[in-house]
Amino acid sequence: MNQAVIASTGKYLPDFVLKNEDMVQFSEEARRLIGEKTGVYERRFAAEGQCTSDLAIKAALDCLEKAGCPAAEIEGIILATSSPDRIQPATATRVQDLIGATRAFAFDINSVCSGGTFGIAVADCLIRAGSCRNVLLIASEVYSRILNQKDFGTYPYFGDGAAAVLFHAVPDSGRGVINSRLATNGAGRDKICVPGGGTLMPFEKMPGPRSAYFRMKGPDIFDFAVEKGPEIILELVRQAGVSLTDVKCFICHQANINIIHKIADTLNLPRESFYVNLHRYGNTAGASVLIALDEAISEKVVTEGDLVVTAAFGGGLSWGANLLRI
Repeated sequence: MNQAVIASTGKYLPDFVLKNEDMVQFSEEARRLIGEKTGVYERRFAAEGQCTSDLAIKAALDCLEKAGCPAAEIEGIILATSSPDRIQPATATRVQDLIGATRAFAFDINSVCSGGTFGIAVADCLIRAGSCRNVLLIASEVYSRILNQKDFGTYPYFGDGAAAVLFHAVPDSGRGVINSRLATNGAGRDKICVPGGGTLMPFEKMPGPRSAYFRMKGPDIFDFAVEKGPEIILELVRQAGVSLTDVKCFICHQANINIIHKIADTLNLPRESFYVNLHRYGNTAGASVLIALDEAISEKVVTEGDLVVTAAFGGGLSWGANLLRI
């Protein structure tokens, strides 16, 4: 059976950097608390006119260039996003066209902040089933377009960015995606959401423009993440027959440094084994895990043969984890 082996990774972060001290709509004390309470000190925002697919294209091209893989050889494109260009068609279709992946089917998945982990599982399934030999997974988010600039509960914590992973089918290599665990609790679907703009609340039925902004019940999500994060990581490694100490690096969703620390402490693991870049980029939603994976590989935090766990939690409510051998 073929395994989905990482051939290359890539990323794109917009040029514009917004630091905590730049958000003058909030008090000086509030700005100080952003970093202290979450570990976020700056984030990247897309330029005017840049949309989600623009970021995705740049990440995809970076990834393909590193692999020396022509876009025409890609057979499938998965785009994880919860901030799509439009309600329809899939944002992935513009990416497929503009990178020249003429042989590839393309579709979006939306698991909010869990998008990267869900996408890894889907790419693995396509390759294991024999449907594809080359799958390009991209995660791209432009949350700056759906945030209320005056909402202290959301605006300071999110950023824009994209990353990509090229998976090749390799028979019996012992590398690649070893195991994935995915979960959803739809009863919590309203805890993270954009209420308006879909068929449940069409634009003409919205009580006001704020219904089109992203909303999050922060304390509830914190409790959810610190409960489900350790649980799914343990399930993942136990099902694969490996121990936590076999894992070289843990890459969790980059939302809040205290969530990552609590997950590490619950699992009795050194905090240093968890990769962190949220201080630079904030919460890039579905793209955060893949951006961190690209950086961990590029910085040689992990090298060929190392075991890596990726884990994320977000809207839906959804949570997922993957065990990879680089």
